[in-house]
Amino acid sequence: MSPAEAENTVAENPEEQPAVAIAEEEALSDGMPPDGMNEACRREISIEIPADIVNKQWDTTTGRYSREARVAGFRTGKVPASVIRNRFGKEIKQHVLEALLPEYFRNSVAQQGFLPVSEPQVLELQMEQGQPLRFKAAFEVLPEFELLDYQEFKVEKPSITLEEAEVEAELKGLQEQRASYDPMEEDRALQDGDFAQVSLKATLADASAGEAPAAESQPVDMDEALVEIGGANTIPEFSENLRGAKPGEERTFAVTYPEDQKDQRLAGKTFSYTTKINAIKKKTTPELNDAFAKELSQEFETLDDLRRRMREGMQQEREHKAEHEAKTALLAQVVEKYGFPVPETLVQHQLDIRLKQFVRRLAAQGMRTEDMQRMDFRRMRASMRSIAAGEVKSNLVLEKIAALEKIEATEEDLGFQIQMMAQQSQQTAEAVHMHLMKDGGIDHLKNQIRSEKALTLLYTRASGGESGPTAVERKK
Repeated sequence: MSPAEAENTVAENPEEQPAVAIAEEEALSDGMPPDGMNEACRREISIEIPADIVNKQWDTTTGRYSREARVAGFRTGKVPASVIRNRFGKEIKQHVLEALLPEYFRNSVAQQGFLPVSEPQVLELQMEQGQPLRFKAAFEVLPEFELLDYQEFKVEKPSITLEEAEVEAELKGLQEQRASYDPMEEDRALQDGDFAQVSLKATLADASAGEAPAAESQPVDMDEALVEIGGANTIPEFSENLRGAKPGEERTFAVTYPEDQKDQRLAGKTFSYTTKINAIKKKTTPELNDAFAKELSQEFETLDDLRRRMREGMQQEREHKAEHEAKTALLAQVVEKYGFPVPETLVQHQLDIRLKQFVRRLAAQGMRTEDMQRMDFRRMRASMRSIAAGEVKSNLVLEKIAALEKIEATEEDLGFQIQMMAQQSQQTAEAVHMHLMKDGGIDHLKNQIRSEKALTLLYTRASGGESGPTAVERKK
């Protein structure tokens, strides 16, 4: 903040909180450590800044205000120092703190061998003009722990079998996706096997009169929908009431959904549907043959080529899913067997990541912003806390394994991950790389790769695989 901005800020909001968070000793009168820190990871140091350094910074800051501050009755640059100190004493003090505290804190923790993982909380600040500046700083550090022998962990390597019937079912689903729906030329009523092209309006039938309509009780209009008459996935009431109808006709009927309905917005409710039949269509599915395979991709010459590729893809997908589940179980063992405490700062950061990902998923699913704002995120944070703490603990273990085993993220690893991120976000790899460079995300991505490699090493050992002697084993 410039002196000119400070002058305006004082006039508009004299009670504004300073940029550096300073906790006075009175706030800790109950003898408890500062909120938001794990006592087992908390450290506290005392720091003193010499009086001559403080005075020099005070004079420098006062001089800057004298040159730049706008004060009624004085020309800019001609305001007496006494007026400046009286008018801007609070702001000058804050500038002095912001200039000196971070530097002396960094130097002090480095000299004492600490590596803080949290921002410091300033305690017991003593600052008088002409005197040394004294304060205490509380912060969190990483826990110290020894790696357990990798043989402490055991998981079963999954064995995946894929039946031919499953491949055929997947192929059948692909055939269904390529189906076409063509208008019926014959003038007749709807019958089983037909597809009715309808427009419909749905209204909650049992909404209480006089009550403000909830979002789920608002009428729902659909201009175009396909309903298979007698279909296995068609609500029976639709088939019963539309069977026998002709294009142009309307049918009104009620549907009562069961209490165990998957969509809780419908469970136990009765809706009134007004449905107009616009057309009758028949479904035509393409024949499963070599021509079908070639139409999907020029890579396939025959249907067997397509079937083989689908089998390989399904096998890889299931193996990946099974391995992911086994690694998740392995990480649960890591969390259980390691008893060290984790810094609250890292737990809260992990919660932030989890909630951001959750909100992005909701947005991708079409949830409205106003609906998200009604969610109880405080309660969600509390429910996710133990999971987040476990993730922090397992990450610390994996990082230590990676360091001990000298696991590195190669340029090839990095390029592959960036390419994957580009595909998922529908951006170019260059754009993703530039974004990561700006946000300091390259180092974070490298750490993720190293941790994933460390997990793979631990998984290989825990599932009975061989990967050569590890550093932990060579130390024995």
